Amino acid sequence: MTSGRTLLTDRLRLRPLREADRDLWVRLHTDPAQYPFAPWAVAPDAGAAEGKLALALEHWRRHGFGYGVAEDRGSGEALGVAGVIHGRERAHLNLYYRFDRPHHGRGLGPEVARAVVADTVEHGPALPLTATARPDHRASIRTAERAGLTVVGAAEPGAVLPGVPPEVVGRARAADPAHVPGPVVLLAPRPHVHSAPFDPPTREAVLDLWCATNDSGGAVGFLPGAPRDRVSQALAAHEEQMAAGRAVAVLLRDPAGTVVALAWWVAGPNPLLGHRRTAYRVMTDPGRRGRNLGRLLMAAMHRVAREDGVEVAELGVRGGTGVDAFYAGLGYEEVGRLPGGIRVADGDERDDIWMARRLDGRPLLS
Repeated sequence: MTSGRTLLTDRLRLRPLREADRDLWVRLHTDPAQYPFAPWAVAPDAGAAEGKLALALEHWRRHGFGYGVAEDRGSGEALGVAGVIHGRERAHLNLYYRFDRPHHGRGLGPEVARAVVADTVEHGPALPLTATARPDHRASIRTAERAGLTVVGAAEPGAVLPGVPPEVVGRARAADPAHVPGPVVLLAPRPHVHSAPFDPPTREAVLDLWCATNDSGGAVGFLPGAPRDRVSQALAAHEEQMAAGRAVAVLLRDPAGTVVALAWWVAGPNPLLGHRRTAYRVMTDPGRRGRNLGRLLMAAMHRVAREDGVEVAELGVRGGTGVDAFYAGLGYEEVGRLPGGIRVADGDERDDIWMARRLDGRPLLS
């Protein structure tokens, strides 16, 4: 969690860790069954676990963010802990999640990790976000991958991992026995903001992503099979807006530098609408669906817009795609609908849906 705000998922409510959570914390961190892949990491007794709790609470006091407690939204029962904290050298953030054993196997880890990573991208310090897992702990690795992170390698002595600060690699296995393999390190995608036309390599990468999104049926202005030169013309129009200072592009790049998600904020020409921005061409790599990239892209978009003083975010949605439900989950509300306003093909007309949300904490509709 990156502030004192409560995060909500479908089943969970994540709120800041408190001293009153001592029993849950101690139970999670002294139970050997919680550490089947790293038995040396279990706290030897309650006192040792309480010492770690004290450090976690101090992190909240010093930095204003840290670990939260995941509660069942219906019953209020505390089920586990999750959140991000600074690494020791404050060169990165580290993602952590652990649920009480009776709640394993319910998919709660991916659910809360996806929310925490998106919250960090939108509101957290602009630092690399990592997670570590034992190389044979496939469930933990999958949870981080479903939250949007990518495996970049193992923290072996002398390893150089792309995008990962060197001190992170050294620290990752500091408490491990020398004979065990180093933990796997995963890294979240990083946002990149472009306010000027793209350089040639980035432009080609954007075209690759846009064409792949078209061909997978994504609603980003074209039908599957659209010629690359037509997409290039549409891209040139956005670059003209960027050159004129009316648009910015927000890209997500994975640890290898590949563009995996993209969208534009575009400002209208009317100065009376200067507090609003419209999102266009929201797209993610179709080969990485289910990896939280849409949510992370919109988190980055919201961060960029807020930093630019934007108060109201808007976007259009093609009916019949189910994408309106995705945006509703991000706080957007339908503010207009033109039935049959989009003609995909003869006999296939979709509603043109307009959605919006405020970024300043005020309600959109009263």
